Amino acid sequence: MPNGESSYRRYLTGDDNGIVEIVREYKDGLMLYLNSFVRNLTVAEELCEDAFVKLAVRKPPFRENSSFKTFLYTIGRNTAIDYLRKNHGNVIAIEELSDTLNDDRESLEQSYIREENKIAVHRAMGTLKSEYRQVLWLTYFEELSNKETAAVMKRAFTTSKH
Repeated sequence: MPNGESSYRRYLTGDDNGIVEIVREYKDGLMLYLNSFVRNLTVAEELCEDAFVKLAVRKPPFRENSSFKTFLYTIGRNTAIDYLRKNHGNVIAIEELSDTLNDDRESLEQSYIREENKIAVHRAMGTLKSEYRQVLWLTYFEELSNKETAAVMKRAFTTSKH
Protein backbone atom coordinates (compact mmCIF):
# COMPACT_ATOMS: atom_id res chain seq x y z
CA MET A 1 0.00 0.00 0.00
CA PRO A 2 1.54 3.30 -1.03
CA ASN A 3 2.07 5.96 1.58
CA GLY A 4 -0.30 8.85 0.86
CA GLU A 5 1.96 11.34 2.58
CA SER A 6 4.99 10.50 0.46
CA SER A 7 2.87 10.43 -2.73
CA TYR A 8 1.50 13.88 -1.87
CA ARG A 9 4.97 15.27 -1.17
CA ARG A 10 6.14 13.92 -4.54
CA TYR A 11 3.14 15.54 -6.23
CA LEU A 12 3.94 18.88 -4.60
CA THR A 13 7.46 18.69 -6.02
CA GLY A 14 6.17 18.12 -9.56
CA ASP A 15 5.68 14.34 -9.85
CA ASP A 16 2.16 13.93 -11.24
CA ASN A 17 2.28 10.20 -10.51
CA GLY A 18 1.94 11.10 -6.83
CA ILE A 19 -1.63 12.35 -7.24
CA VAL A 20 -2.47 9.34 -9.42
CA GLU A 21 -1.32 7.03 -6.61
CA ILE A 22 -3.38 8.96 -4.07
CA VAL A 23 -6.55 8.74 -6.17
CA ARG A 24 -5.99 5.05 -6.83
CA GLU A 25 -5.41 4.28 -3.15
CA TYR A 26 -8.13 6.38 -1.51
CA LYS A 27 -10.96 6.99 -4.00
CA ASP A 28 -13.18 4.02 -3.10
CA GLY A 29 -13.02 4.52 0.65
CA LEU A 30 -13.47 8.28 0.37
CA MET A 31 -16.43 7.91 -1.98
CA LEU A 32 -18.17 5.48 0.37
CA TYR A 33 -17.48 7.75 3.32
CA LEU A 34 -18.99 10.72 1.46
CA ASN A 35 -22.00 8.56 0.64
CA SER A 36 -22.68 8.42 4.38
CA PHE A 37 -23.37 12.17 4.13
CA VAL A 38 -25.36 12.46 0.94
CA ARG A 39 -26.84 8.96 0.74
CA ASN A 40 -26.54 8.98 -3.05
CA LEU A 41 -23.61 7.11 -4.58
CA THR A 42 -23.58 9.19 -7.77
CA VAL A 43 -23.37 12.45 -5.81
CA ALA A 44 -20.77 10.91 -3.50
CA GLU A 45 -18.65 10.04 -6.52
CA GLU A 46 -18.85 13.65 -7.75
CA LEU A 47 -17.93 14.96 -4.31
CA CYS A 48 -15.00 12.56 -4.18
CA GLU A 49 -13.76 13.93 -7.49
CA ASP A 50 -14.20 17.48 -6.16
CA ALA A 51 -12.14 16.62 -3.07
CA PHE A 52 -9.31 15.28 -5.23
CA VAL A 53 -9.48 18.37 -7.45
CA LYS A 54 -9.18 20.57 -4.34
CA LEU A 55 -6.18 18.52 -3.25
CA ALA A 56 -4.53 18.74 -6.69
CA VAL A 57 -5.29 22.38 -7.49
CA ARG A 58 -5.21 24.15 -4.13
CA LYS A 59 -2.40 21.97 -2.77
CA PRO A 60 -3.27 22.52 0.88
CA PRO A 61 -0.39 22.04 3.30
CA PHE A 62 -0.23 18.65 4.99
CA ARG A 63 0.57 18.89 8.67
CA GLU A 64 2.11 15.82 10.20
CA ASN A 65 -0.06 15.95 13.33
CA SER A 66 -2.45 13.48 11.64
CA SER A 67 -2.32 10.72 9.04
CA PHE A 68 -2.64 11.53 5.36
CA LYS A 69 -5.94 9.64 5.30
CA THR A 70 -7.29 11.89 8.05
CA PHE A 71 -6.13 14.94 6.08
CA LEU A 72 -7.81 13.74 2.87
CA TYR A 73 -11.05 12.67 4.57
CA THR A 74 -11.28 16.08 6.22
CA ILE A 75 -11.11 17.70 2.78
CA GLY A 76 -13.82 15.29 1.61
CA ARG A 77 -16.02 15.95 4.64
CA ASN A 78 -15.79 19.71 4.10
CA THR A 79 -16.68 19.23 0.43
CA ALA A 80 -19.77 17.21 1.41
CA ILE A 81 -20.84 19.76 4.01
CA ASP A 82 -20.53 22.57 1.46
CA TYR A 83 -22.62 20.56 -0.98
CA LEU A 84 -25.31 19.86 1.62
CA ARG A 85 -25.46 23.53 2.61
CA LYS A 86 -26.00 24.55 -1.00
CA ASN A 87 -28.60 21.87 -1.60
CA HIS A 88 -30.40 22.05 1.77
CA GLY A 89 -29.72 18.39 2.42
CA ASN A 90 -32.39 17.24 -0.06
CA VAL A 91 -30.48 14.16 -1.14
CA ILE A 92 -32.06 10.72 -1.08
CA ALA A 93 -30.46 7.30 -1.00
CA ILE A 94 -30.63 5.41 -4.29
CA GLU A 95 -28.19 2.58 -3.79
CA GLU A 96 -27.08 0.20 -1.09
CA LEU A 97 -23.42 -0.03 -0.17
CA SER A 98 -21.43 -3.18 -0.20
CA ASP A 99 -17.88 -3.09 1.08
CA THR A 100 -16.02 -6.21 0.04
CA LEU A 101 -12.80 -6.97 1.82
CA ASN A 102 -11.28 -10.29 0.90
CA ASP A 103 -8.49 -11.76 2.96
CA ASP A 104 -6.84 -14.84 1.49
CA ARG A 105 -6.23 -16.21 4.99
CA GLU A 106 -9.93 -16.27 5.86
CA SER A 107 -12.14 -19.13 4.90
CA LEU A 108 -15.05 -18.46 2.56
CA GLU A 109 -17.48 -18.86 5.46
CA GLN A 110 -15.67 -16.33 7.65
CA SER A 111 -15.57 -13.87 4.78
CA TYR A 112 -19.28 -14.32 4.11
CA ILE A 113 -20.20 -13.78 7.77
CA ARG A 114 -18.01 -10.71 7.94
CA GLU A 115 -19.66 -9.20 4.87
CA GLU A 116 -23.15 -9.96 6.16
CA ASN A 117 -22.25 -8.22 9.40
CA LYS A 118 -21.01 -5.16 7.51
CA ILE A 119 -24.19 -5.04 5.45
CA ALA A 120 -26.28 -5.31 8.60
CA VAL A 121 -24.24 -2.55 10.26
CA HIS A 122 -24.61 -0.34 7.18
CA ARG A 123 -28.38 -0.83 7.14
CA ALA A 124 -28.62 -0.05 10.84
CA MET A 125 -26.43 3.02 10.32
CA GLY A 126 -29.04 4.39 7.94
CA THR A 127 -31.34 4.96 10.88
CA LEU A 128 -28.78 6.99 12.86
CA LYS A 129 -28.11 10.70 12.93
CA SER A 130 -25.57 11.77 10.32
CA GLU A 131 -22.89 12.51 12.93
CA TYR A 132 -23.19 9.06 14.53
CA ARG A 133 -23.18 7.43 11.10
CA GLN A 134 -19.95 9.25 10.25
CA VAL A 135 -18.23 8.13 13.43
CA LEU A 136 -19.16 4.52 12.83
CA TRP A 137 -18.16 4.70 9.18
CA LEU A 138 -14.73 6.14 9.93
CA THR A 139 -13.95 3.78 12.78
CA TYR A 140 -15.60 0.56 11.56
CA PHE A 141 -15.24 0.66 7.77
CA GLU A 142 -12.22 2.95 7.37
CA GLU A 143 -10.48 1.69 10.52
CA LEU A 144 -9.42 5.15 11.67
CA SER A 145 -8.50 5.56 15.31
CA ASN A 146 -10.80 7.52 17.61
CA LYS A 147 -8.32 10.40 17.54
CA GLU A 148 -8.20 10.41 13.72
CA THR A 149 -12.00 10.23 13.54
CA ALA A 150 -12.26 13.21 15.88
CA ALA A 151 -9.82 15.14 13.69
CA VAL A 152 -11.80 14.42 10.50
CA MET A 153 -15.02 15.49 12.19
CA LYS A 154 -13.39 18.52 13.81
CA ARG A 155 -14.22 17.40 17.32
CA ALA A 156 -12.10 17.40 20.43
CA PHE A 157 -10.66 14.02 21.30
CA THR A 158 -10.80 13.15 24.96
CA THR A 159 -10.12 9.97 26.84
CA SER A 160 -12.12 9.03 29.87
CA LYS A 161 -10.20 8.42 33.05
CA HIS A 162 -11.73 6.05 35.57
